[in-house]
Amino acid sequence: MEVSHSLSRKFGIAKFMQKHQWREEGDDGTFFYRATYHASEWKLYSQSKGDEEWQHHDPIPDELLHKLREVMWNKYQRGRCPHKLVTKIDKMLGKD
Repeated sequence: MEVSHSLSRKFGIAKFMQKHQWREEGDDGTFFYRATYHASEWKLYSQSKGDEEWQHHDPIPDELLHKLREVMWNKYQRGRCPHKLVTKIDKMLGKD
């Protein structure tokens, strides 16, 4: 079954892996974050400015899950991602 892009947005059906990136600036410098959602699984990577390697977080710490949820909630509010992604993070945090 072929799913059009408009249907995938309307019903929250993801055809491909979704990537989400953000950065944070703090006292320790700038950190870059990259989260991917594929096959009903979140993966999170981070990197400080100047580093070449990305650090994979497995399992994802609660602090980073809260940051990811905030980013995804803001994207959902702007219509940039389905609510399903936010609820998946809530389940990981134990917020059923």
